[in-house]
Formats: sequence, structure tokens, C-alpha cells
Amino acid sequence: MNEKERIEQITQSTNLIRDWSMNFLSNMGISDQFIKYINLIFLIAIVIILVYILQVVTRRVITLALERTSRVKRLSFLKYLINRKFPHYLAMIIPFSLIKGSIPIIFFDFPKTLIFVNKLADAYFVFYVLWLITAVLNAFSDMLSERESLKDKPLKSYFQVVKIFLYAIGIIILISILISEKPAVLLGGLGAASAILMLVFKDTIMGFVASIQLSGNDMVRIGDWITMPKFGADGDVFEINLTTVKIRNFDKTISYIPPYSLISESFQNWRGMQETGGRRIKRSVHIKQSSIRFIEDVKELEVFKRIQVISKYIDERYTEIKKHNEEIGADKSVAVNGRNLTNMGLFRSYIEGYLRDHPEVKQDMMIMVRQLDPTSKGVPLELYMFADTTVWAKYEGIIADIFDHILASMKYFDLEIFEDVSNPIGFQQPQAQVELKSVNKPNAE
Repeated sequence: MNEKERIEQITQSTNLIRDWSMNFLSNMGISDQFIKYINLIFLIAIVIILVYILQVVTRRVITLALERTSRVKRLSFLKYLINRKFPHYLAMIIPFSLIKGSIPIIFFDFPKTLIFVNKLADAYFVFYVLWLITAVLNAFSDMLSERESLKDKPLKSYFQVVKIFLYAIGIIILISILISEKPAVLLGGLGAASAILMLVFKDTIMGFVASIQLSGNDMVRIGDWITMPKFGADGDVFEINLTTVKIRNFDKTISYIPPYSLISESFQNWRGMQETGGRRIKRSVHIKQSSIRFIEDVKELEVFKRIQVISKYIDERYTEIKKHNEEIGADKSVAVNGRNLTNMGLFRSYIEGYLRDHPEVKQDMMIMVRQLDPTSKGVPLELYMFADTTVWAKYEGIIADIFDHILASMKYFDLEIFEDVSNPIGFQQPQAQVELKSVNKPNAE
């Protein structure tokens, strides 16, 4: 059957259906003056009913088939298609074919309207194909984002680029249908408008390039904790797309940052800290300079040796210092001659030993207690270590416990914390009763 015969067959079928509907309405007593308008409404009503029935039946059949097939492990992708309404879109193909085929029958007596409606149907088909492909892309994106190796990748950015490309092609085809021109003619005209398109899609293009750089250089992943003070961002990244990086701050607000800003601006990524499992503690206590002194009395050292953490250290250090002073002939009638133990030195050794025994301090990472340059607020004694957690609340609890202990233990070494007495709301350090009384009064015994 050649093309001419096929057209004649379609025309005959169209005439048969039209003649049947016209005769049916004429037998019902409708006048010839209004019969073609009533026929139009009558045929549209029939098509709507048939389309609805076909859509419901087809959708249920396809959904049921996909649900049963998706139970097979290798075909689990089908469940993502169901979630993205793929059966709904796929089921529209049969009703659409019915509508497309019935247009010449319904609008046979309205040739101008027939051409217009036919173009609308073709335009709708373009949208239909785009919806169908988009549903497949979304399902594929959902499936990939649940894989452990891809959970932290900006997959949405890449799929958005594909969607933009598809919609650009769809718009070109749609316009060509409406103006009855070939798509190639429109594509030729886009060359002159490329500068305008570059300007319109500037953010999209920059976002796409930035997403590739962020992913390729592994700068940011979904789930990373980043800090970017310029944008007031301090929280976890939960979405990366073409135009925006979304960050859920710790105060539950959300910051929206352009992807290219993460390339051009400085930001801090805390992923390294989270991967090591330890978070740094770097904090100082300021010790009053006038409370630092030599330890001269042997009996006082015996009292300090009762502190178990530094007992061995005192024995070793005292022997080393005594030997050195004897070798150089130091006159110990004056304390400043030779080398000496100090209450500050013992306190530093005690803190380091305390931290090395602490169960919530990471022992495989740096632990250091050091003095910083003296200031007008005393001598800063800095503690540098890593808590054995990255959980914020637990981390703050560990810091509080450590420094509570350190501040409380200072009085056992006859040291005082610096306090700004010029501050009217400052408080005086209480003179607590210390069990090792001879520490404060070395000659008491």
C-alpha cells in the first residue's frame, strides 16, 4: 500500500465516522443549522471519555508490570521510575495517539481550527517526550545518589546540564512547529544570538564549570562541614546544583552560595578533622606571673611527689638537676644559681601527664603544653591536643572537663590564675583549703 492509498483509506475512515455521528444527531431531531457544532461537541465528549478510560487502564497495567518486574534485584531501577511517575507519562502515549488520530474527524468541518489544533497536538508531543526523558533522568539520578561511592558527589549539577540541553532542543523544535519552519533554520539564527544566550545563561555556565572543578578537585562534598564567614555560612552542605550550594547552618538556617564563589573565594572545609576522628583543642590559661617561683625545699618536693602523675618525673628531674649543679659547682645558698625546679615547670609536666592518661584525648595525635610570650594578662599556658570525637556537644564537654580539672589543680602548685581586678564585675579567687598545706608553706614542717 503506497502513501496515496493510505491517505485515501484514512479519509474514508474519517468520512465514515463523521457520517455516522451526523446521522446519529440528525435522527435525534437536531436541525441542520446547528448540527455541525453539536457534532463537534459530541465527538469531543466521546474522545475525552475514551482518553480517560485508556489513560487509567494503561497506567495501572504499566505500573503493575513495573512493580512486579522491579522485585528482581537486577531490575531495581524500575522502582525509581515508578517513584518519578514514569508509568503515568508512558501511559499517555495511547490516549495521545487517539487524540491525534481523532483531530481530522472532530474538526473536519473547521479546517482552520483543524490546522491550529494539529499544531497544538504536535507541540504537546514535544513536551510529552521531554517529560518522559526527564522522568528517566530523575530516576537515574535518584538511583546513583543512593550509592555510597556517589552520595557526596554533585550529581544534580550534571543532570541539570543534560536537562537544559534537552529543553533547549525541545524549545527549538516547538518553535519550528508553531511557525512552520525547519529546526535547522532556527539553529542557523542562533549563531547571531549566541552572545545574548551567553549572557542569559552566564550563571548556569559558571555554575556548571564550578561544579566540575569542585568535584574534580574534591573540594566540597555533600555532607561536608564548611565555614565561609563572608556569606555567614557555618554548617553542613546538603545540596549542590548548577546555581546554588545549600548549607544548613548549625542554627538551622540555610545559606545559599553560588558554586563559583567556592572557587574564587576562601572557605574552610572541616572534612579532614571529621575523617581523622579527632577535633583540635587549642586553648590557654593565663597564670599570674608573681605566683611562679623556685622549688628549693626537699621536703616540699616530697609533698609534690605524692601527686602520682609527676612522681617519677620529679625523681628523674631532681637527680638530673642535682648532678648538673654539682658538676658546675653551683652555690645553692642563692636559689638563682644553677638549675632549679619551678612550680610552673611541675605544673606543665602534670598537665601533660594528665592529658596522656585522659581517655577522651587522642593519644595518636599531638599533645603539647607550652608557654607563650608573657603579656599584660600574665603568662599564657597553652594546651594543644585533639579530642577523641568530632561531635560538637561532646567536644565542648571534654574541653570543659579538662579545664575544670586544670583550674582546680593550680592551687596545689601554688599558682594563681590571672584576673583583671580593674573589671568591676571580676571575682576574687577564693582561698580554698589545700590538702597539701606545706606546698604553700614550705617551712611549716
